Amino acid sequence: MRKLCVILLGLITMLCAVPAAHAADNGNWSVYPAASELGGRPYFYLSADPGTTLTDRVTVTNKTDAPLTFRLYAADAYNTERDGGFAVRTQKEKQRGVGAWARPERDRVTVPANSSVTVPYTLTVPEGAEPGDHPGALVALDERVSPSTGPVAVGIQQAVGARVYLRVGGPTVPALSVEDVALTHAQPLVPGTGESSALISYTLHNRGNVTLNPKVALKAEGLFGRDLLSRDLKKIPSELLPRQKIRLTERWSGAPQLEWGEVRLTASARDVRESAGASFFALPWLLAAVLAAALAGTGVWARSRRVRARVPRGS
Repeated sequence: MRKLCVILLGLITMLCAVPAAHAADNGNWSVYPAASELGGRPYFYLSADPGTTLTDRVTVTNKTDAPLTFRLYAADAYNTERDGGFAVRTQKEKQRGVGAWARPERDRVTVPANSSVTVPYTLTVPEGAEPGDHPGALVALDERVSPSTGPVAVGIQQAVGARVYLRVGGPTVPALSVEDVALTHAQPLVPGTGESSALISYTLHNRGNVTLNPKVALKAEGLFGRDLLSRDLKKIPSELLPRQKIRLTERWSGAPQLEWGEVRLTASARDVRESAGASFFALPWLLAAVLAAALAGTGVWARSRRVRARVPRGS
């Protein structure tokens, strides 16, 4: 098969892990706030009012035995659609917050082998900037393009970013909602011959202007309010950024094969708590087919009765 030369200029490897007391690192290089009088900082935690300019410094450390050249820039952050993880925009994407306001003193830096380089940067919050949280990162993008194997040749660039947590002064409004709850069943063909399951899907939406650390509880009730399921969900993002929404799913193994009820999801974070639900009717496939056939037969019989009733006697 003919190979195609494709270069992915996006951030294939963006290491912006869950906040911890260590630098963002991919094993070859790391990016982190320069040391200060306050000691080591894992990420940039900044606060400023509109119209304010901040100055700080970012350090890039090369852990390899050869010099590396990086493109250094700021970028806005967002939650990924796949799992709600923390990610940042590419340099070519539109930036509206930290990515537009922060400027490193140098946009390209060469770091000698087994050495570090510290670069000052400024962050200017414009007048009229929206209050609340504006997450982002300072990114060091390796200028090398690594080849990949396979029928299609794809060039890969890697990047590492140190998170920037910026809060702009003004009113903070936490707001969280659960939206578009849906449930789909996977039923055995014959009742009682296998385990059924259900897939519950929902959208978690941060409608406010501050970052939230959400928790989600799932509850299912059957006919007459019988408790069927109650659990705290684990597959949720540790941080839901402002104005971000993600679609999530939860598998319910052993869901009832014959039941009429409701599932309800309750999302909570600091100062907010919202819930939403969806009704469901579980019916095994074979029983559903029998009922459908019976209903269809009843319809045919009723139509034939109406036809006979309209035909005059003796005709």
